[in-house]
Amino acid sequence: MRITLLMVAPAGLSLALTALAPPATAASPTRTPMGADFSQQSSQQSSPQSSSHGDAGAPRGVHARSAFLMDDSSGHALWARNSRTRRPIGSITKVMTALVVLREGHLDRRIRVRSSDLAYATARRGSTAHLRPGERFTARELLTAMLLPSGCDAASALATAYGPGRARFIRKMDRTARRLHLRDTYFNDPSGLPPSPGWSTARDLVTLGRYAMRFPELRDIVDRDRYAAHRTPAHGRYVWYSTDTLLGRYPGLLGIKSGFTSQAGYSFLFAARRHGRTLYGSVLDSSRTRPGVRFRDATRMLNWAYH
Repeated sequence: MRITLLMVAPAGLSLALTALAPPATAASPTRTPMGADFSQQSSQQSSPQSSSHGDAGAPRGVHARSAFLMDDSSGHALWARNSRTRRPIGSITKVMTALVVLREGHLDRRIRVRSSDLAYATARRGSTAHLRPGERFTARELLTAMLLPSGCDAASALATAYGPGRARFIRKMDRTARRLHLRDTYFNDPSGLPPSPGWSTARDLVTLGRYAMRFPELRDIVDRDRYAAHRTPAHGRYVWYSTDTLLGRYPGLLGIKSGFTSQAGYSFLFAARRHGRTLYGSVLDSSRTRPGVRFRDATRMLNWAYH
């Protein structure tokens, strides 16, 4: 096993996450209570910030301006680069949007897509799931439309329904961030779109990802490379493809979410399990022009840790 280079996370982290993990069953129709014993975020570690491309103790060829890699079972931070630097995170924001919805439950409730949901996405040049006004989807279907093709229209529909209203929903996002002790994270939009997208850090995102992936409903969505929503009386037929192009290409990849805006650059929050070992990582601003660089960064980090 590789010797960890950074200081171990507080011992309570993995225990607290386990204690807060939701049951591995379908979503309850009642809201999941939030306790006061949320995990201490991994950013409380006192660890150096590696920035070298070439030393033997770091993965080679990683272009991301910020990055973080952690062993899930031990809480050991394996490698970091500028991991406490606050940056816009683009559509990785939708992981928190999904988490708020999952904690509220009622995933089989039907939500009507409004013209304002489409206007929100198109006015800010956000990616969409091509939803049509007047169609009704279950919250579970909208989570899929938000997380796979990164539909900002779906994120808006969920936020409007679960806030109720986007402003109230954003307050729930920030409240959840505080309870997860994400002290360098602030949300101002359910999709992470400009002009005021909010921010986070590579380290905080790994904490968020570790907790969100405790929900089996989210794991089931982000592990897919596509999803077919069959035509029903409530909506038409859709096929949504994941923006995570590593799925099916990197052995053991579990998801979870890519992100991009012109402010954030191409970024990726990811998880993988190989040889009985689960790792979580994030890369922020790998490139401003080449979307594939973030996935190569993730691949190099995972290969370095697993070998």
